[in-house]
Amino acid sequence: MNQLDLAHSFIEQCRRGMPAAELATAFQRALDGFGFRFFSCSSHVDLLRPPRGAVVLHNYPAEWVRAFSELDFYYVDPVFHYANRSLTPFFWDSDEFRAELTAPQLEIMAEARRFGIEHGYTVPIHAPRPASAFRASCSVVPDSTAVASECYLAVQLMACYMYSALSREADTTAGNGVPRGLTRRERQCLELAAQGKSDWVAGRILGISERTVHNHIEHAKRRLGVATRVQAIVHALVSRQIAFGDVIRSTADEDDERRRARP
Repeated sequence: MNQLDLAHSFIEQCRRGMPAAELATAFQRALDGFGFRFFSCSSHVDLLRPPRGAVVLHNYPAEWVRAFSELDFYYVDPVFHYANRSLTPFFWDSDEFRAELTAPQLEIMAEARRFGIEHGYTVPIHAPRPASAFRASCSVVPDSTAVASECYLAVQLMACYMYSALSREADTTAGNGVPRGLTRRERQCLELAAQGKSDWVAGRILGISERTVHNHIEHAKRRLGVATRVQAIVHALVSRQIAFGDVIRSTADEDDERRRARP
């Protein structure tokens, strides 16, 4: 069976409603047969701590995923950003992709190369979805330069069906899960928000931009399944992901400083 026949067979399995776990196994087996070393068919989220309802399927090295999460790479990941704007698949080595890379994004690509994640190919996934849903893409990394062009076309055909099947399963289980733990930055930003700090002030304290603070809090809201900052703060306090003591102590310290500053 050639690559395109294999892709059509996979699509038929998707249409027949094969369980997502079995499809994921078939998907990975097909990619291995095509000559791809790594793959990721995922929402554009923290791969280590995805919010409820997100899709995360990959075989990236655990050390890379840990760095990707702990260093907040997913906020500026160049593949995610380009896929959000592109309607067509793209190679990471293309001039169009590399021309737009910022200095931090170049650092991410260099770090990924340490784990053998390079020369990739990404299929943007722009499926119909509610406004609250996640953007997504499917990326593959070849094991060598000898991968046939038909293999990339087969990935393009299979990717959206794979993501759609995983997304349906994620939607059915999203309401039954326990809120996932916040990242370190999300906890810090919520603690500062609880202290009454603006995003700009919080950014100055943490050494990050005002926009990044905003993004961290938005991610925390989705992770906790809430609609507002106040709800996120309350949920984080109740679940002990941020501490009453830290919030109260910081606020009290500021009050003391203001009183000492008065003439």
